[in-house]
Parts: sequence; structure tokens; C-alpha cells
Amino acid sequence: MKTASSSVIAYLNALRTDPDAIAIVADCYTIWLLDGMVLTYTNADLPITLNGLVYLANSVLIDGLRYKCSVGFDVDQQQITISATTGDTVGGNPILQAIGEGVFDGAEIQRERVFLNSWSSTDRADPVGSVILFKGRVGKIDKIGRASAEITVNSDLVLLDIQMPRNIYSPACQHVLYDSGCTMIKSAYAANGTVGAGSMAALINWTGATANFVQGTILFTSGANSGVTANVKSAVPGTSLTLSYPLPETPSAGDAFTAYWGCDHTQATCVNRFDNFVNFRGHPYVPLPSFTLY
Repeated sequence: MKTASSSVIAYLNALRTDPDAIAIVADCYTIWLLDGMVLTYTNADLPITLNGLVYLANSVLIDGLRYKCSVGFDVDQQQITISATTGDTVGGNPILQAIGEGVFDGAEIQRERVFLNSWSSTDRADPVGSVILFKGRVGKIDKIGRASAEITVNSDLVLLDIQMPRNIYSPACQHVLYDSGCTMIKSAYAANGTVGAGSMAALINWTGATANFVQGTILFTSGANSGVTANVKSAVPGTSLTLSYPLPETPSAGDAFTAYWGCDHTQATCVNRFDNFVNFRGHPYVPLPSFTLY
């Protein structure tokens, strides 16, 4: 059941008792981006002020997010269409371009039905009230064209899909190598090199190869694969690095790259390779789920 203010309830009751009364409504869409920016648009022909925010008219057009009521915890997925011109911008970039660049990833979107006494500037600045019809989060970008984009929005119940609890007890470290929890500085564990003769798309001959680069990455800075990053599967010290997947192009001798150390998230590697046991977030001594005594 949707909640409504006493003023909205009184407004709707008055419509029921007066057969000649006409409801004046508008839909307002609020988008909260992850960087803190708030975008506000309305499907009305005139701007509306609600909760201290001005909802722009004759700008970006949003269609979708219907009200749906059901029993259970199924995540409601709906698709919206955002239509805009090159003059509609976010942070100085056209909004459709921003969507393609991931600016809307993880954003929250809300649709509100606003009730007004009239279309006068006074009433648009002080509406009777509003009711939230749908609130959710951007799930995926389905399609982007020259004039519009289609986006799948998941209801807030999608948060229940997050693994809980946050801290999971497991033998392996839960940090991502070089993240803020790991604290290791990636540039401090990098080595520059060049591709040796006889290399292949998945095998890089390099005299600087060591076991420290296993499960690390290699970034090419020149040649046909310039800008490509690949994962290191194994290494033969002083000889070569084997990649998890072949490169798009076979590298040529002399192509430059930067290789970064890797980590298998075990306590031994954290201590012996990085001397970072103080930030190790694994629990290698947790008992096995079951065992047998003889």
C-alpha cells in the first residue's frame, strides 16, 4: 500500500465527491547519480518545484516505471526510455553520451505522481503533494541510439541479492590486490620489459619473468596490442610468461609492456611476496565443514 500525506488524501477525496472536478497531475522523475549529482525532469509542459528541487520541463523525456503491487520478494524489472537532444547535458556532456560512458551505472531513479490545484506558477511552486510510484536502480543499458536510450531499472529489492554478511570467513584473502584494504601500491610492483623473439599470442618470451608475476597482469604500451591488458597464468623464471587468454594480435619482438605482480590471496603469498600480513583478510585456520576421525 502506498502512503500519502493528509493533503493528498483530502485532494483525492474531494475529486470523488465532485463529479465536475478535474485532477491536475504530473509525473516527476528524480535521478541520483553515484557522483552525487541529482537530475530532475517532469513530463509536464511547465517546470514544477517539489521537495526543494526544480523539475525541468521541455527537456529530457522519460517514459516508464509503472506502479506495480505484488506479494513476495521478486525483484521488479522495468524498462524506461530516455529521450534527449545534444543540448541536454550532464557534466557538460550530452546525456546519451554520458549514459554510454557509464555515468548512469548504479544510479537510483524515482517516479513521483504530483498533484496540483492549477497550472499557475504559484501552485507549481507549492503542489498539493506527491506519491512515489516506483523507485529503483539502474540495472543495465539495453540500447542507445541517436535520440534515445533504453535502460532496465531494478526495484530496490535487488539489494537483497547482495551476499550477506559482508565479512565472509574463508581461507583466502577477501581484498582485491592493490585496493584500499590491501594497501599495496601497484606501481611499486611493476617491471618494464620488451617482447622477446619467438613470442606468440599467449606466450611472451621475456628474460625478466619471475613467479611473482603469476596471476598478475601485463599492459602493452607499444605495438599492435598497445593499450591491451592481459592476465598472466604462469611463468618460467628468466624465460617467459604464459597468458590466460591469447592477445588480439601476435606481439612483435621489441614491443614494450609493463608487468605487475600477482597474488593468489593465500597467507603464504601475502607474507613472503608482499610482507603485508597485517592487512591479510583471510582466515586460513577456519575448521573444515566436516572431517572424519579414524
